[in-house]
Amino acid sequence: MKIRDLLSESSVDLHVSANSKKDVLDTACQLMAKNGNIKDPAAYKKAVLKREKESTTGTGEGIAIPHAKGEFVSKPGLAAMVIKDGVDYDSLDGEPVKLLFLIAAPDTKDNIHLEVLSNLSKILLDEKIVKALLGAKSKKEFINILSAEEEKRAGEKAAQVAQKEGDSYDILAVTSCPTGIAHTYMAEEAIKKACEKKNLKVKVETNGASGVQNLLTAKDIDNAKGIIIAADIGVPMDRFNGKRLVQVSVSKAISSADKLVDDALEGKGSIYHASGDDAGSQSDSSSEKDTVWHTIYKHLMAGVSHMLPFVIGGGILIAIAFLIDGLAGNAGAGSSFGSVNVVASWFKSLGGYAFGFMIPILAGFIAYSIAGTPGLLIGFVGGALATVSDFSIGNSLGIDTSATAGFIGALFAGFAGGYLVIGLKKLFKFMPKSMDGIKPMLIYPVLGTLGIGLFMYLMNTPFQYINVGFNDMLNWLGSKNLVVLLGAILATMMATDMGGPINKAAYMFGTAMLTQAASSTDPTYQSYCYILMGCVMIGGMVPPLAIALATNLFPQKWSRKERHDGKVNYIMGLSFITEGAIPYAASYPLPVIGSSMVGSCVAGILSALFKCELMAPHGGIFVFPVVTGWYWYLIALAIGSFVGAIMLGITMKNNPNPELKGKWKGLFNVHTGEKKN
Repeated sequence: MKIRDLLSESSVDLHVSANSKKDVLDTACQLMAKNGNIKDPAAYKKAVLKREKESTTGTGEGIAIPHAKGEFVSKPGLAAMVIKDGVDYDSLDGEPVKLLFLIAAPDTKDNIHLEVLSNLSKILLDEKIVKALLGAKSKKEFINILSAEEEKRAGEKAAQVAQKEGDSYDILAVTSCPTGIAHTYMAEEAIKKACEKKNLKVKVETNGASGVQNLLTAKDIDNAKGIIIAADIGVPMDRFNGKRLVQVSVSKAISSADKLVDDALEGKGSIYHASGDDAGSQSDSSSEKDTVWHTIYKHLMAGVSHMLPFVIGGGILIAIAFLIDGLAGNAGAGSSFGSVNVVASWFKSLGGYAFGFMIPILAGFIAYSIAGTPGLLIGFVGGALATVSDFSIGNSLGIDTSATAGFIGALFAGFAGGYLVIGLKKLFKFMPKSMDGIKPMLIYPVLGTLGIGLFMYLMNTPFQYINVGFNDMLNWLGSKNLVVLLGAILATMMATDMGGPINKAAYMFGTAMLTQAASSTDPTYQSYCYILMGCVMIGGMVPPLAIALATNLFPQKWSRKERHDGKVNYIMGLSFITEGAIPYAASYPLPVIGSSMVGSCVAGILSALFKCELMAPHGGIFVFPVVTGWYWYLIALAIGSFVGAIMLGITMKNNPNPELKGKWKGLFNVHTGEKKN
């Protein structure tokens, strides 16, 4: 059933005046009853008001879609009203409602009101359509606008179905970032919008935290006119053998999607050649030649992205163990803290098992990114050897090496293992194709394990001494009261590129501190490690919170949409998702990044001065209960966020058309954004 079938001119009023939500609903119900859809107007109105009490149907952006279903409805129908001056409707965004659609549905199993509600909601997301409806000169024009848009969308849906049944796409893309939370989907959206502007059919595969979605098929790849790989970690590549690819970082896709689409269509990419056992590896050939740093970063982030679930899951369970032991009065137990209470010990053991996989996983997936599946075993073995203290030449020579190679050793093991497999592939390339199956099943595992074992046997001792030296350095910084300076630097780094390489470097340092603390028996050293992790997380929480506060404190600086979207940043910031600040940083780079860095720096300094210790690697406000001195940590976060917001208010220019409404209307000129006298 279509909207035109439900909406007639007799149920449309373009000149409604109402003083309250109750008035406007009364008028809408009367309009619906006039159209002959209602058997019992009083019962229908009661159902509409009851639905409204459950939750407001004011969806925001000046729109409301009240609805009711029951035996009091004789046939499905729609009523529509334009309230020129708007009416306070308790909408989700607090904005007055100017456009209202009322739905009536009979008590049948087909749920016609849900279908119409869904179609209307999608259509009314388009600001141009809403503006056209509000400006309609006649009821007929109003209905025609809706009908034309519905027909257009039905045609697009049919085209999408046809694509799934065999039509080809103009552009294919794969997006993937280290954490798979924000950049992956922002790149997807940017590529889709770029293709939409050029009227191109596009399909984007996302390799995110929730897994692979919209997987590209062999038929898709064969028929595509252009393919874009926007990934900072390894994605399965052998399926693109012989295809011309435009390969870039995921951030490049966000900032330059239009150019990437043009390059893909013009065939400016490089032809990818798979070696036959590259599943999971990322090609080194690219339309923009990878720098050495980006190649290293790409493989490193592949390891980090797979490591994070182990770090977060295990780390938070260990932090809960500390919380339980602390509540049980065992805070002074020294190196046994977290294991004294029986329940705490259970949590710490479980978290420790999960946490213990972190280093082998890191090394394994670095090697996997470099060399594909054959590198996985070699990297895992190298990472595992980085966690033991007795597999080293120093131990064989009687040198005291009670430390382990740890995080640093795992990094080198991953890269060494990956490139060792690459070398073995080249070395045994002479073998006939009929023996290809024996290489990944026998030659690579045996020789690779021997090779990485020898490498770690020789290198574990220097890596162990590096860890001992780092321990001594951190204790020295603590004795000179310089841990605060290091914490300030880490917090500032978290706000510098908001999820990019600098942010990830700071976060990796923080998680490495947790592994150092887990393997140490020195309470003072452990405290320094936890303080630094606290500085890392608080630095990543400030940018979204500062932006959210600034959109409330300085509404004249932002557009209506930016103020509306800013509310989401309260959730993003409190959840430690720094990427929520990226859209604002992209639009106003200097003021947003500069203000965020200052706010994060202040928060980091205060957190370190207050000696707030964070024993969990992630979680935002949800893990505040496990922060030592959580109340001071909350104060540091609030101060840092307000400093960032004030800096934004000072450095941002007024928005030329902020479309200010409601309580701000009397304070600022809605056209210039200037404050009224």
